[in-house]
Formats: sequence, C-alpha cells, structure tokens
Amino acid sequence: MKDKFYITTAIAYTSQKPHIGNTYEVVFTDAIARFNRLIGKDVFFLTGTDEHGIKIAEHAQKAGVDPKTYVDKIAGEVKNIWDMCGATYDKFIRTTDAEHERAVSEIFKKLYDQGDIYKGKYEGWYCTPCETFYTESQLVDGKCPDCGREVNKAHEEAYFFKMSKYQKQLEEYIENNPDFIAPEARKKEMINNFIKPGIQDLCVSRTTFTWGIPVEFDPGHVIYVWIDALSNYITALGYSTDDSKKGDLFKKYWPADVHIIGKDILRFHTIIWPIILMALGEKLPSRVFGHPWFLSGIDKMSKSKGNTIYADELISYFGVDAVRYYLISQMPYVQDGSITYENVVKVFNADLANTFGNLVSRTVAMNKKYFDSVVPEPVSHEDIDDELVSLSESTVKDFYEKLKDFRTAEALESVMTLLKRANKYIDETMPWALSKDESMRPRLATVIYNLLETIRISTTLLSCAIPNSAQKIMGVFNGVPFDWESIQTFGKLKAGTVIGDLEILFQRIDEEKMLTKIFEDNQKKAKVAEKKEVQNKESEKTEAGIITIDDFMKVSLKAAEILSCEPVEKSDKLLKLIVDMGEERQIVSGIAKFYTPDELVGKKVAVVANLKPVKLRGVDSNGMILASSGSDGKIRVLFLDPETENGAEIR
Repeated sequence: MKDKFYITTAIAYTSQKPHIGNTYEVVFTDAIARFNRLIGKDVFFLTGTDEHGIKIAEHAQKAGVDPKTYVDKIAGEVKNIWDMCGATYDKFIRTTDAEHERAVSEIFKKLYDQGDIYKGKYEGWYCTPCETFYTESQLVDGKCPDCGREVNKAHEEAYFFKMSKYQKQLEEYIENNPDFIAPEARKKEMINNFIKPGIQDLCVSRTTFTWGIPVEFDPGHVIYVWIDALSNYITALGYSTDDSKKGDLFKKYWPADVHIIGKDILRFHTIIWPIILMALGEKLPSRVFGHPWFLSGIDKMSKSKGNTIYADELISYFGVDAVRYYLISQMPYVQDGSITYENVVKVFNADLANTFGNLVSRTVAMNKKYFDSVVPEPVSHEDIDDELVSLSESTVKDFYEKLKDFRTAEALESVMTLLKRANKYIDETMPWALSKDESMRPRLATVIYNLLETIRISTTLLSCAIPNSAQKIMGVFNGVPFDWESIQTFGKLKAGTVIGDLEILFQRIDEEKMLTKIFEDNQKKAKVAEKKEVQNKESEKTEAGIITIDDFMKVSLKAAEILSCEPVEKSDKLLKLIVDMGEERQIVSGIAKFYTPDELVGKKVAVVANLKPVKLRGVDSNGMILASSGSDGKIRVLFLDPETENGAEIR
C-alpha cells in the first residue's frame, strides 16, 4: 500500500481576482504534490476559496449583486487561474458548499456543548480587511498590526473560544514536534511573539453582518472566519463530529502532512487551528510551512499601489511552464522573492532557453544526424563520463532531500547545475569532431547516450515544475521510463529506442521587444482604466453628492458623555472637551459662542470617533461633536437621551 500524503494550500479569499503573489502558493504546492506522486505516494491535494465575511458582503454591495452571486464569480476566476497554471488538485472546496457549512455548524455546537465556547461581550479594535479584532496594546501607531490600515472601535455581544485553556498543551506539542512549524525562524517568531506572551480567548462569532454560517442555536450570530475557514481542511474530507459519520477520505488522509500557507497567516494555522483540533480531540497536521511573499520589485503587491501582476497576463507573454518555473525557482526559502517582467525574461533565457532547451535541442538533433534518431549503445568509456554520471545520480538524491523540505528553488538549482555540466560536456567531448572519424564512432555513441540519459533524468525531475514541456520530451522518447525508480541509477535508457522529432521548447526571448510590448499593452490598459474612472466620476457627479452605504459605514459614530469642558486659550470660538465614549477622548469643538462649559458638562452627545486627530490652536482634537447649523447662524449640538450608554454605536 502506498504511503498517503495530504497537502493543502490556504483557501483563497474571494474579495477580488488573485494576483501572481496569490497564485505562487498554488503553483508551489502543486510542485510538491507532483513530486510526492513521482516518488510513489498516494497524494491528496486540496485548495479552494474562503467565501464568507463582512469584506465580501461589502464588495458584493459595491458591485450591486448579492454575496453568493459575487463569490460565485470570483471563485470561478480563482479556479480558472489555478487550472490555467496546471494545478493538479484533487478537490476544490468552497466554504459556501453545503457539506462544509453543515460540518462547521457541528464543530461550533460540539465546542459549545463541551464548554469550550462561551457567550460574552467584545470590546476592541476591528480591522475589516483582516477581519480581526485587536486590543489597544496590539495596535501599531493606532493602526492594524498586520496590514497597517485604519481600525474601528467595536463593542458587541459575541461567542468566545477558550484558547487559553489549551496553551500548555500547544506548547508541549510544539516542543515535542520540532518540525511542526517551518521554517525555523518562523517558529521562533510564533513562540516568542504570540505564545509566550499568553494566548487569549478568541472571538468566534459576529452580529454586525449576516453573510456567513449562522450559529444554529443563536441565529443572531454568524460563525466567524476562524472556525469557518480553518475547518475546510477537515470538512473537505467529509469530517463529522460523530465518529460513525466521518467520511472515508478523512479516515484515510487526516492528519494533513503539510499545510502550505503564507507567512502572514502562520499564527492562525499554528495557534488557532491546532487548538481547535485539540478541542475536537483530533490529530494535528504534521507540519505547517509559512512561505515568504513575492514582491513586485521591492514592494508588496497590491491593487492600490498599481503594481499588481496577474498570472493570466504573464502566461499570455511567456507560457505556463515559464511562469511556473519562475515562481518555483525564484522564491527563497525564508526571505521574500521578487518578480518583475525583466527578471522573468532573464530567467527564461538563462535557464529554460539557453540551458535546458539548448541541451535538449542540440542532443536530439545530433542523435538524429549521427544515429538516425536511434539511441546508441554506450561502449567506449572514459574518465570524463564518470563526472556526468556521478553528478546525475547525486542530483537525484539532492533533489529529493531539498523537495522533501520544500526547498524548491534549491532543488531546481541543483538540476540546472547538472544541465550546465551536460552542456559543458558537449563542448569538452566535441561530438561534431568525433563524427568525422569512423574509428571514434563508439566514443561518439557513448557521448550521445550519456547526454540523452542526462536529459531523461533531468526531465523526470523538472516534470514537477514544467509539466507540459516535460510531457513533450517524454512523448518523443517513445516508451522510455520517466519514473522515480528508473532515475536512481544512470544508464536505464534502453539502447535501440527511437527518439522522435521535437519542436523547440523555449525560443529565446528578445528582451527589448518583449518589454516594449508589455509596456505598450499596459499603457493601453491604463488608458481604458482611466476612461472608465472618468465615466464613473461623471456618473457620481450626476448623483449630486450622494454617498453610498459603504461610504457612510466608514464613519464610526459613538455616544459620549461630556466629563469636562473649558475654553481654549486665545480663542473665542473653541471649547476643549473631555468625553467618555467607552474610553476618554479630548475633543476641540467650535461651539464656544453658543454654549457655556456648564451647559455641556454631563450631557450625552454624538461623536465621530474615527476622524484623523488634528491640532486646533495647538490643542489635540481626537473626534468631532455632531451639531446642526441653522439658517439663523446658530449651532445646535445634537444631544442624546441621558440613558444612552457611553460608547454605544450610533447606526
């Protein structure tokens, strides 16, 4: 029976079309899945889409469609791009799948019934893009510590997961399983920054939106992303909290051998997810690998920066295999990688055209010219052959060790070293010179055989990265084995095999012409986008200043009690107020001509809580009091009911 190997990517968030940085993870994971199939394992490769949450609901509203219609479209785009890149996944899960939603409801109920989930109230800072709550101390310069965006104060009833209960158990697991978190540098980061300071209980439900899986026994609550999205790794296998109903795939493949995820979500997968599994009484994944990011030049890729590169665009210029090869070969093990059109051209020409493609074309052509395309019998051995033979066999071993540890760039580099040596071997042995001397024909036969065998071995290894090109080579080697067992020893290529004609696999790219074409195409796209933006602005003008619900939702309105009030020095218009809105704030308001401090102290008012702080007459102001301005020129403060709770949200 084959050893099983269960590998997963993080599921893609369906807020917008995935860029090449998102696509890298799937291509990287696919290469590892292909490698494990090559070495004889029974592989199950899972990927999919994360489709719930407030951010998706907001995107859908902006697009003028319901959330399900919106995620259907984006999930389709994600799947198309994964397929375009040659991802050989066994299942594509969507968190809107009925089976997933059923299993997530079961999981939430089980954790609640056993006392691991309890009801409480949450007060903290919420980042919508990250869908994460933070305490005051976790913020960096008052902003989200993960993405750097603005956060909003949130106060709501919620269900909490007793993460703290399992801290010691998690610490012991990590200590006893040193390979659980990889790379090593990331493990230290998780332990020192998130585990040692103390694991806090986790908010696992929301009441401020409805696009999600409702809590079965309390429908006003929606199950939050942690239990919903993370559970996909087991729900995709037919998980049930009832042992008698667990699916065959779950019994066969769980626990996962590795979760491949981005470094930015490593703590969710190495702290929250393991604790969920511990609470469920299930085994933990063997390994969680947090890969680095692909940067656009030196910057993180984002639509707002205008530096986004998409996989389908790259493929249209360079082809699937070239894009796959670049992504897999140019990402370091720990540090972030970089992608630019210039670099893609350089790597294409250096590795695929000049090194691999050149070797294959020259060798197949020489075999046709000198031996009528028939693989010759190697009969004349010289010492120079030993180096190529030895390097071929050691490359197979090195490739195995590197890919076993997910070091794809290093694994491919070792293959390129072998291919460069083979090209040098041609220059050293000079087959064209040997062909002119009939007495050297046995030697010529050995040289050509060694080159063809090196190509067979290299192609087998490279099939993980460039499957389409590898398949073309395998196709002309008529029945020759390209399996793992046959490449362990040099010399398994059978003499007498007829090698068919082969098209040029990688035509060298004229860098200047290609970059000019890409630049011109991008200019055209920019003009189209600019025209569309102008049309949108014109459309907005016709609406006479009307804002969308999304615009309004950006404003955080809170009830506040005025604790103290005094005039601002050297100003007859400004008052300095200290208010209690669940926290104390200082606000400067231009109402001094209409109210005395005594008239305001103790009153409840409405405050815009998320205004950017400013200085007025040298005094810090962190918010704004709502007031009306009448035709008589008087300003009237909007006073609230005295019973209104301080910090209550105004909707």
